[in-house]
Amino acid sequence: MKILVINAGSSSLKYQLLDAESHDVLAKGLCERIGIDGHLKHTPGNGKAVFDEDVAMPTHAEGIQKVLELLVSADHGVIASTDEIGAVGHRVVHGGEKFAASTLIDDSVIQAIEDCIPLAPLHNPANITGIQACQKVMPGVPMVAVFDTAFHQTMPPKAYVYALPYEYYEKDAVRRYGFHGTSHRFVTAEAAKMLGKPLEELKLISCHLGNGSSIAAVKNGKCVDTTMGFTPLAGLPMGTRCGDVDPAILEYLMNKYSLSIGEMQNILNKKSGVLGVSGVSSDFRDLDEAAQGGNQRAALALEVFQYAVAKYIGSYAAAMGGADAVIFTAGVGENSGSTRMGACKDLGFMGIAIDPELNKKRGQALDISAPGATVRTLVIPTNEELMIAMDTAAIVSGQGA
Repeated sequence: MKILVINAGSSSLKYQLLDAESHDVLAKGLCERIGIDGHLKHTPGNGKAVFDEDVAMPTHAEGIQKVLELLVSADHGVIASTDEIGAVGHRVVHGGEKFAASTLIDDSVIQAIEDCIPLAPLHNPANITGIQACQKVMPGVPMVAVFDTAFHQTMPPKAYVYALPYEYYEKDAVRRYGFHGTSHRFVTAEAAKMLGKPLEELKLISCHLGNGSSIAAVKNGKCVDTTMGFTPLAGLPMGTRCGDVDPAILEYLMNKYSLSIGEMQNILNKKSGVLGVSGVSSDFRDLDEAAQGGNQRAALALEVFQYAVAKYIGSYAAAMGGADAVIFTAGVGENSGSTRMGACKDLGFMGIAIDPELNKKRGQALDISAPGATVRTLVIPTNEELMIAMDTAAIVSGQGA
């Protein structure tokens, strides 16, 4: 079955057309500046010419329509007819407590996603826009919502309840939700294959490290804890996000510098993390280069990040009563050997040891453990689009996610 995977932003739309059986990417692309002036880059997987041009896209529906035209065009197409698209899988950021798995989209599901808008005001409206645009252009084609938060719904209350007055959870749904769930689910399933053991018998620590970063403790195939919280701001320091900080700092800085809530939120989300510490960049490659050139703040930013990763690995091993493997994935996790080594260098007491030569490799599925390591260290490229496609195919064929 051919599945169109959609990840809609407020003015953008990423897409991939995948074969759910062979896992081949038939085409991928990005619609940008929707509602402004519009630009579309479409890359066929069959060697045909790339389309990379300005295209008028007043709404997401026009963007989807142009994508469908390109998928069947003589110069850029990969299928003979749009009838070959069996279903559409939509990435949806927040499903709240309503969704613990991917689900077929109907009016009630759209309403539930709307109900979660206060929990994800920047993302869920865009996700709904993408769904409704596809429904307009592709009437009758089944559509599936795959939620970033769903995988973490197996966390026990002791992991997701904040130590605030309980009424805020009961009345306002204030709790830890976690994100990157589709990525964590994909790489832990792949880790079980690499280790040759059933996922249900493993204790895995999944480190999704990139500009946005989170770690998940996955015991017997179920998430039991994760670093991101009520929002993606919590947990590890990230490219521009602060991660965990003492909340009293906010009041202190707001009072001292007469900052509004909006200004403070902007600082926490866009001016903090490794960018804030280093003053150099939010890109870890830039930080590595600067640190090697003697920039002490860049080196400090990397140390702060790696130290936080190490602390969470250790705490999640404690939460699960041990660990069979640590997984590194996403842009930094897959490609930065120095980050992996820095995060694991003091975890020998757990049985973690990394082979320096294997650690030089990047962007491929690999066991980089040193001889004698009792806890494996795995690098596994994530593939959220494939996970969405597989879920979608399973649901529309009646097999469930």
